[in-house]
Amino acid sequence: MQPSNQTPDYSAIKAKQQMVWGSGDYSQVGSTLQITGEELCESMDLHSGQSVLDVAAGNGNATMAAARRFCEVTSTDYVESLLNESKNRAQANHLAVNYQQADAEALPFEDETFDNVMSTFGVMFTPNQQQSASELMRVCKKGGKIGMANWTPDGFIGQLFKVIGKYNPPPQGVNSPANWGTQDFLQQQFSEQASNIQVNEKNYSFRYKSPQHWMEVFRNYYGPTLKTFEMLDAPQAEALEADIYTLLDQFNTATDGTLVVPSKYFEVVIEK
Repeated sequence: MQPSNQTPDYSAIKAKQQMVWGSGDYSQVGSTLQITGEELCESMDLHSGQSVLDVAAGNGNATMAAARRFCEVTSTDYVESLLNESKNRAQANHLAVNYQQADAEALPFEDETFDNVMSTFGVMFTPNQQQSASELMRVCKKGGKIGMANWTPDGFIGQLFKVIGKYNPPPQGVNSPANWGTQDFLQQQFSEQASNIQVNEKNYSFRYKSPQHWMEVFRNYYGPTLKTFEMLDAPQAEALEADIYTLLDQFNTATDGTLVVPSKYFEVVIEK
């Protein structure tokens, strides 16, 4: 077992993560979250002509939202297939976006390059959290803004990853992604270089035809659940499915057979 004081092999962890997030079809889930990117852009008060970097952009919800506000957008992710999906969306909507494959922990940009840096449910999944937080701050101009949407530990997605972790534990020495949805983490990582940190607690509601429909989508298209189910034998997979249905039942507010699950997240705007 790896000693607790040993530095994790971040390169190996990221290689595995790339495979996970590149599996399935994240856009089947990601596109439903579009409203969170729109709301983040409004909270950041983006102005046309400003430069915007979207980090760990996935299929491009925040990217689309910023481009619709006529910002000069650069969209990055380390999974090429997700960038291609985002590129197709931008072309279909006649939006101008610059795309570049990049690691959130080693962004290929000079210091203080962008007026705004943002990430919606993306950078929070990097294994080296301190490094990725430092990178967000580094590439943002002084006086600029960093905007994020991060799932909280006690919200639905935070609890979903806790359930998944029982069957597929995270690598030794890697902290929970839900740290990014806590005040302590945000203060620890950003307060030294921030003039202001504004945090709004919000809910995004997953709306599906039924709990079974949600399970079908997440089991087949959402990388972390897809890969976890793939690695389990039949009895373990059945147990995981049962645990997830219990969680869905706990959070589901719909009473008509459909699924409406509010999931708490932090909308964060940091002024450098």
